[in-house]
This record gives sequence, structure tokens and C-alpha cells, in this order.
Amino acid sequence: MIEHHVRVHPSADRLPREDQLAWKLASVATGTEELDAGSTAMAVNRVIDNASVAVASLLRRPVAVARAQATAHRTAAPGASVFGSRSRVSPEWAAWANGTAVRELDFHDTYLAADYSHPGDNIPPLLAVAQHTGRTGADLLRGIIAAYEIHVALVKGICLHEHRIDHVAHLSAATAGGLGALLRLPTETVYQAVQQAVHTTTATRQSRKGEISSWKAYAPAFASKAAIEAVDRAMRGETSPSPVYEGEDGFLAWMLDGPDSDYTVLLPEPGEPRRAILDTYTKEHSAEYQAQAIIDLARRLREKAGPLDQVRSIVLHTSHHTHHVIGSGANDPQKYDPTASRETLDHSVPYIFAVALEDGTWHHERSYAPDRARRPGTVELWQKITTVEDPAWTRRYHDPDPERRAFGGRAVITLADGTVVEDELALADAHPAGARPFDRPAYTGKFRTLAEGVVTRSAQDAFLDSAARLAELSAADLGGLFPAVDTEAVAAFDASLPKGLF
Repeated sequence: MIEHHVRVHPSADRLPREDQLAWKLASVATGTEELDAGSTAMAVNRVIDNASVAVASLLRRPVAVARAQATAHRTAAPGASVFGSRSRVSPEWAAWANGTAVRELDFHDTYLAADYSHPGDNIPPLLAVAQHTGRTGADLLRGIIAAYEIHVALVKGICLHEHRIDHVAHLSAATAGGLGALLRLPTETVYQAVQQAVHTTTATRQSRKGEISSWKAYAPAFASKAAIEAVDRAMRGETSPSPVYEGEDGFLAWMLDGPDSDYTVLLPEPGEPRRAILDTYTKEHSAEYQAQAIIDLARRLREKAGPLDQVRSIVLHTSHHTHHVIGSGANDPQKYDPTASRETLDHSVPYIFAVALEDGTWHHERSYAPDRARRPGTVELWQKITTVEDPAWTRRYHDPDPERRAFGGRAVITLADGTVVEDELALADAHPAGARPFDRPAYTGKFRTLAEGVVTRSAQDAFLDSAARLAELSAADLGGLFPAVDTEAVAAFDASLPKGLF
């Protein structure tokens, strides 16, 4: 890997484009050629994972709204497919609808480092553009692996959240790079597209604060739509605000650490295998990733804790990120509100721990049902749960050694009689270094579970066969990556919603 130092430069420096981060990201994209076998296999897993959560969310309101907006933009062949519809639409709108479907349940892959990310959000726009432009499965794989490489590098090197900037700013750069690799565009074109994408998708983290709304599901889809449009403009010869990262009025200077910004981004050398996708991990449970190990810990503690009406207090000792983003350190009263939105509850580790402790399981719908959240015993237990930052867990969260890095915590349960029950878990069971790492059978099992009642068994088999053969698929075969569903039932649900402009 090569260390690239990124800092602010005054305009008078006339920083050569080859020294700019956007150019270096573009070079990673356009230099992605021979693909690592492990990375290719993992990319297939993530295509399966995305489809799993997309089909499970088809009848959820934000997904239906995005789909209705997209299908109002039908296009002449070829166009791109939309989950739950037979329509072919313009690729940026397909990315919008499919990206929302993938993100809605907060149930697909993640990478945590200096910042947060869901790298699987790159796949919907890449698949849409591949279909629209007649690219093959091999082309799509190249784009996915390049996008993951860029996304992981940015998340490792540049923290956005400490400045309350939403993590989709890194996503849009990665998507633009992935599209460049998919389409084999010149480095100059990708460079311009990356800069346009970053410039237009920098937003605040209010989308993940307080009463969290459905925009949380839309945010990555919006970024991917913007990235497609940026690539289109760059292909037509349009230029961008430059240098978007290093400029004296640019991203680093005014959104991040300011004029004294100094970041290090690690990128692969020319010809070095693109293996960043192997650093990422998916979710076994439909909740914020930092709650994954906490759910597994609650299940493990269930018998030890005894009757839950005897609990006096529960304190979760965990990392800075977990405490301040999904814990009581966020100082969001909504995280303790039984009437809060689902989007808020899946970012409330006190709620999640209470329900997992009571039920011994987690379900993407039942665990968030309004009557479940308002159950008196649950509310009473929930209010007794707080989080604290433990410096040891914060250090492990950021540890450069993968063998030490951890995203869990320690639970201390104090009972009414003064008895203390405690246990800790560093990693979710499904993490690559966890008790039951996710493998292809686990991804397949997740798909079949979430597709039950939505996708027939034969259609499930057809999708899984297409995904497994992704490297061999022709352009015409890419439609097989959209599991067949009852589109009439989906259309009936869509028709029940209020109409908009389109």
C-alpha cells in the first residue's frame, strides 16, 4: 500500500492534479484489472446480501415511494431493473429505488474505522449502470471491487462524523470510482466525476440524530444517484470544483479539520490486488452494526440475568462511537421513547439490548413493531439501561491490528438484591473473526429467510444460480440478479400511497 498525505493547499500552489486525492482515487479505479479470487467471491456474497434485504423491504413505505418515483421515469431499452417492478427505468432512478430498498432495513454490510460506511450501497448504482450500458457480470465485478477499495480507504483515512458530516460523502466518491472501473473510463474522466460527486453529496449527520426519519434509507441512494449524474457529465467533458479535497475553500478546509488538515489515505500500488472488500462484514441482525455484538451478548446473558423484573440497572461499557451514536451519550431523548420511529429504534442500543434480553432473538420486523416497543415491561427495562464510554473499548474500536479490533462491549447488570451479573463480547458472532463467521451458506440462508413468502422457491433458486455465476453473466443475464416477485401485489401497495409530482 502507498501512504498518500492529504492536506489543504492555497490556490496559489496550483496543486498538480496527479498529487490530488481525487486523481489518486480515480487511478485506483482505472487500474483495477485482474481480480483477486477471494474478493470476487465476497462480491458475489454481497450481491446476494443486498437482494436479501431488498426483497424483504418491498412493502415498506420509503421503498415504495422511491420505487414509485423511479417507475415514473421509464426509459426506452435498455434501461435498468427495479426490485419489485417489471419496469425498466433510467439508471440513476433505478439506483435511487434499489439503493433505498437495500438500505431501508439497516441489514446489509458495514465497515467501521475512522468513519462509518455501508459499502454495499455501491452495488445498486453499479448494477443499474451495467444493465443500462450493456456491460457483463465480469465488468460489474470489477466495478464493485474498485468501489469497495476506494470506500474502505476513505473510511480508514478520513473521519467525517466528528465534524457531523454524513458518511455518504465517501460513498459518492467510491461509486463514481466504481463506475469508472465498470465502464473503463479514462482516469481524467473519473477524476472529474469523483470531485463532482463529493461536492454535491456533502450533508450533515442530522439525518441520524434525534427523531431519525426515513431519509436515513434515502441518503445513500441520493448519493449514488448523484454519482451517476456526475459520471454522465464528466463523460460529456464537464469539469468540477478542483481540488475538491485539498482546495483552500474545499472539503477539508471548511467541512473537516480546517486549514491545518492532515490526513493519510492508504491506497494500493499499481498492480496490487484489490482486497479491501475482505475487510468488510455483513449483519446477522437488522440493526446498526455497533449493536450486532450487543444483541449476541444479550442473548448470551438471558439465562444468567434471571427474572428481568428484578433488574435495578444495566450499564453497557463500550466505545466512544457506540456510546455517542446509538447510546445514552447521544443525549437523544428519542432513544428512550416508545413511540419513536423504527429508524430511531434501530439506532438505540438501550432499546435493542432490552428487547434482545427479553426475547433471546432478533427479528427485522417483529422486534421493531409499535406494540413491541410499547410493551410496559420492555419500557420499564429499557429505561434502566445506559451506556458509558470505556477508553479500552474505544482503543479496540480503532486498533490497527485486526486481531485486536472490536466493536462490542461489556454489560453490567445489577439486580435488586445487589447481585451483579456481567459479561462481555468483542465481536458479533457473524463477524469474520466471530464465533460463527458468515460464509456462502450463511448468505444463502439469510436470503432464503428474508425471501420467504415474497419470492417462490424456484425463483429463489434461479436468483442464487445467477449470483453464483456472476463472473460469467452476459449483459442480458444481469436481470437474473433481481429475484422474481408478485409485482401485482407490489403495484397495489404502491397505488395506495399519496401521489407526488411524477
